[in-house]
Amino acid sequence: MQLAKPVGRNASAVKYDILSALTVHALSGDKHLQRSVLRIIVLITTRYNWRNNELSIGRQEIARLWSVNERTVKREMAKFRTMGWIAVKRPAARGRVAVYELDLKQMLLDTSENWATIGPDFRDRMMDEPESDTNIVPFQAKPAPPDAEEGDVWAQVQSILHGRDPELWASWFQHLTELDRVGGVAILMAPSRFMADYIAQKWSGRLLAAYGRVDPSVRSLRFETAE
Repeated sequence: MQLAKPVGRNASAVKYDILSALTVHALSGDKHLQRSVLRIIVLITTRYNWRNNELSIGRQEIARLWSVNERTVKREMAKFRTMGWIAVKRPAARGRVAVYELDLKQMLLDTSENWATIGPDFRDRMMDEPESDTNIVPFQAKPAPPDAEEGDVWAQVQSILHGRDPELWASWFQHLTELDRVGGVAILMAPSRFMADYIAQKWSGRLLAAYGRVDPSVRSLRFETAE
């Protein structure tokens, strides 16, 4: 499986591949899935900066594009964050709209079962390892870390994080320990203050998205350190 950066000489083909996968995935589901995927496609085609992986848009403008009210926008964007498709890159501030980033890798993983519908050539192209000296970044659906038993929330969260990006998991997430979950807050321990602060700043969205798939009651994180 591969993910090409949607920039450079082959950018148009890469963008079409991602949009094709999303569209066929939507058509394979019910009307609710179709509507949700159509909404994400509208954001991609009208406002998404592929090069910088930035979606800079306010809730009011999203509501206008979707022909809905802002309450619906809030609910739908929260669902996309739980799915791991969207994360907040910079929150909204006075006079400035929020900036989001899209996880195209997660979108492709979630649509992979529909690749064969497009055609065997599409499926094979998406699964093939890229040649060297290209701008394609390979990623593998590797086995989950051990002991991801059903009922063990933290082990399942770790399994999801590992499956999405084994290298990132090995560098950061595997060093975390879950101390407790109470009142919608997951309390995690990191081996150092630097690691705790870095993960809190950089990867909280990904952690919450993983929790959302196992225990949706977790709404926020708190980091403690062993130091």
